[in-house]
Amino acid sequence: MTTTMNVVFTGGGTAGHVSPMLAMADALLHRYQDTEVEVDVLMVGTAEGMEATLIPDAGYEFSSVDKVPMPRKVSTDLLKVPFRLRKAIKQARKLLRDHETQVVVGVGGYASTPVYLAARAEKVPVIVHEGNVRPGLANKLGARFASVVACAFEGTELPGAIHVGMPMRTDITDLPMGPTMQAQARQSLGLDPDKTTLVVTGGSSGALNLNSAVGGALDDLLATDAQILHLTGRDKAVTDTSGAVVNKEGYVQVEYIDGLARVYQSADLIVARAGAGTVHELAAIGLPSVLVPLPIGNGEQELNAAGLKESGAAVVVADEDFTSQWVATRLPNLLLDQPRLEYMAQTAKNLGINDAAETMATIISETKVAR
Repeated sequence: MTTTMNVVFTGGGTAGHVSPMLAMADALLHRYQDTEVEVDVLMVGTAEGMEATLIPDAGYEFSSVDKVPMPRKVSTDLLKVPFRLRKAIKQARKLLRDHETQVVVGVGGYASTPVYLAARAEKVPVIVHEGNVRPGLANKLGARFASVVACAFEGTELPGAIHVGMPMRTDITDLPMGPTMQAQARQSLGLDPDKTTLVVTGGSSGALNLNSAVGGALDDLLATDAQILHLTGRDKAVTDTSGAVVNKEGYVQVEYIDGLARVYQSADLIVARAGAGTVHELAAIGLPSVLVPLPIGNGEQELNAAGLKESGAAVVVADEDFTSQWVATRLPNLLLDQPRLEYMAQTAKNLGINDAAETMATIISETKVAR
């Protein structure tokens, strides 16, 4: 006899929120494949967030609730918040009832607050997963009445939080590394298979400061005989004084590459922001890094990077200090220091947690309410 497990995942705004939702859903489906349990997943976000595109593209059902931003200053918009939130909660309650939801799993973001409150009103158990060291407002609220609170980093300040790691999809956790895969990945990206490779990425949107700092130090970097794969982000290409896109031997810049698995495989060293997902992916696969935390927000990226920094697996540089001069004087030495890169890689790998998605699938299975 077939039984159904109806699960709602909620969150979004950025790819960093969406990725763990997809990983947990994948793990849950995998857990019950070839069994008499049918898993029915609905993902809820906002129409404006990246989830509105990423989730349907991944093959999951998606519904939206109204986005309810919290104004940072006293204004007429602040007075509208209770009414907007009430409307979003009403939307979420209908979604939960129509889906006959047995458990809600949230990762934070605009959609999570109304869905958490709707679940509480509908007496549906809530599971919160916090990806950052410093939790956001939505997860702080949800954790107050959640059945289970899980976190990616040790030391996250949420009541009763258990450390499980960051749920990641199997294209990362099962990613084969080594010289052969590295050479193949480089060839597939139009790179020399035998050259030391530096990857620079500011995330899906790019990072102008990273781009300009690296662009201003290209000659020093290329003098090491390393090659550079630079993911610049859309409309953020590195240009010369005439405005032309820089084109040098050994330097490949592209706006975006769908899926970072091949990029990770190709790299000897990566320069990146310190989003929670990125930090855990680098640890899971064992990749040396130079991390430049995003200087805005509540400082969570600096906290996210602390573990890799303290262990020696990563060099962490403040955004204001990551200049062309810093790149030119520091990165060439690191690229040429093979023993240090090997040490950084192994140290990162020792910190990696590869089974967080499976752990969360177990928690979800044990938490659902009978319908």
